[in-house]
Amino acid sequence: MMAFGFRVGVPGMSVRVSTRGVRTSVGPRAARISMGSGGTRISSGVGPFYASSPLGGSRRSAGTTRSRAVAPSAAHLDRARRQAERSRQEAERDAAIAQLKELRQQTTSVHLQSFTPARPPVVPGPPQLSLAWALAEAQAHHLAALGVFARAERAAAKRKAAQDAPAYLAAEQARLHAVHGHLAAEADQWWQALIANDEETVCEALDYAFSDNPAAGCAVGVDGAVLSVVIRQQDIDSLPDQTPGVTPSGRPTLKTLSKRDRTLWWLTSMGSNIVATLKEAFAVAPGITAIDLAVLTRLPDTQRLGFVTYGRWTRQAIEAGPWRETTDALRFLDIGQDVACAVTTTASGNLSSAIKPLDTSRLPGLQSLLDHAQDDAEPGDATLAGLDGDLRASVPAAPSAPPPDHYRIRPFAEWKSQTTPRTLPPAPAAPTHTPALPSLPAATALAPGENLVLPEEAWQVLRIAFRFAGADADLTLFLTDTGGQVTCDEDFVFYNQPSAAQGAARLLGKQTDGPHTVERAALHLAALPAHIQRITIAVNMDVDTGLTCGALTHAALYMECVTGATWAFQPPADPDIRAMAIAELYRHTANGRPVWKLRAIGQGWADGLDGLARAHGVDVA
Repeated sequence: MMAFGFRVGVPGMSVRVSTRGVRTSVGPRAARISMGSGGTRISSGVGPFYASSPLGGSRRSAGTTRSRAVAPSAAHLDRARRQAERSRQEAERDAAIAQLKELRQQTTSVHLQSFTPARPPVVPGPPQLSLAWALAEAQAHHLAALGVFARAERAAAKRKAAQDAPAYLAAEQARLHAVHGHLAAEADQWWQALIANDEETVCEALDYAFSDNPAAGCAVGVDGAVLSVVIRQQDIDSLPDQTPGVTPSGRPTLKTLSKRDRTLWWLTSMGSNIVATLKEAFAVAPGITAIDLAVLTRLPDTQRLGFVTYGRWTRQAIEAGPWRETTDALRFLDIGQDVACAVTTTASGNLSSAIKPLDTSRLPGLQSLLDHAQDDAEPGDATLAGLDGDLRASVPAAPSAPPPDHYRIRPFAEWKSQTTPRTLPPAPAAPTHTPALPSLPAATALAPGENLVLPEEAWQVLRIAFRFAGADADLTLFLTDTGGQVTCDEDFVFYNQPSAAQGAARLLGKQTDGPHTVERAALHLAALPAHIQRITIAVNMDVDTGLTCGALTHAALYMECVTGATWAFQPPADPDIRAMAIAELYRHTANGRPVWKLRAIGQGWADGLDGLARAHGVDVA
């Protein structure tokens, strides 16, 4: 919008006097006022469109207003099209400049990372269990299948549970303590092998560490305290051929990247990857004092694989630093021993623009690796075929199933069956296949926002099952106060902390059920400490996939108590969130007595587990 007004003495203002009146104008396209026999008019003069209307009456009819529109000329339309095209080109240029700057920053600053030195592993202790939990488990077992009005039988069952609970608790505590001791011994054995530079242990640990690096690499051997590493550097042909620049008038532009500048970019990127790999390897393997490292890439002239750098770097040289600027990456040439590089400097001190393979004939190990590499030499292909696979072959594949729960708590029924003397012949051997999941019972469906009072039978044990397909998700529990905040991080139950409240709330793990996945949990409401007033049952998407809850299919939450009463809620498949509170359990008072209530929710957070945890008071910093 343009604001119209008058100002005396504006440069470019002209006054014309004629028999028709007096006209004053400012600039070639400014607003104009015309006064004369035809009335006083204002003309906008802005853009390709012109509008004029009288300010006062006319000779035709006093008090009426007449407007007139004039169609834009071809020149005006052409000017508008050129302006729009120029704006589009400038936006594309600015986006390309920003992307090039970001790419260059990413590829030449890898060495600026810091890596925490390895320390002896600390095995977390087993979950703490309480007598209240054991009593709840025992009562749930003994009261199963007893009707509400079988008062004598129920009283006897409770007495029996009170007798069994201390023994059950002691047995589980002793068993879990033994498991912890075994895990701690294994961890210490692994640590001793790592610091003693056991080849298999060191290479396995480093391959895990290197698996997420921008330059593919692997540890190929250990000789005393010297480690051998091979990394795969990005091909120079995969780098852009343009770079940000400015015009003679100072406007931003894109210019062609010279061959020498492109080589410098590639060399800096290679140095950054080399230094980062060395820093990480020294951090992960504390017994290593020196690293022999070689770099492979596809050569631009022949499109064949070749070694372009090798040398030895000591821990002292790398840890002396400093590593503060992107240009520090080029110091890898100066601080190593017997360093050879395919990029050299000319007699005049300039960087060479050619990349030539190094002669490895006197290095049998490197030559053998190069001779056995399977290279897909199709022109223009900037990827490494066989060798990339070889470099990553020793990296253990991600497990397809969750790791075993070493601290799995035996259900009371399982403990009871293992401690009761057998009077019958032994049962047949268990099948080798995974037993089928128990079927999910028919349930009362809940609508979003609906709540109900749980029966007292649900206080002893409430079995939870989240069933889903389409993507991976994790069940999470928050044990909170009346304000919905955890009083300590230990009241946050998730895959890395599957038990809380001395066993009263715990995750039981995931299993597959045909095309679906079922993750289960157990809650002993009667065993919860008094400060826990609410329990939020939530799910969060796997953070590594980047998927939202919209990717889940057939998702449903089931809650069952010992009487067989079951409630179910189907949360919405919301594509805008990555974590969701599905349901909530909370203490309440009804008719003067304490009760537990269940409410269906189905609302979530776009930022996933972090947002979900922060909303419930968990420190995720």
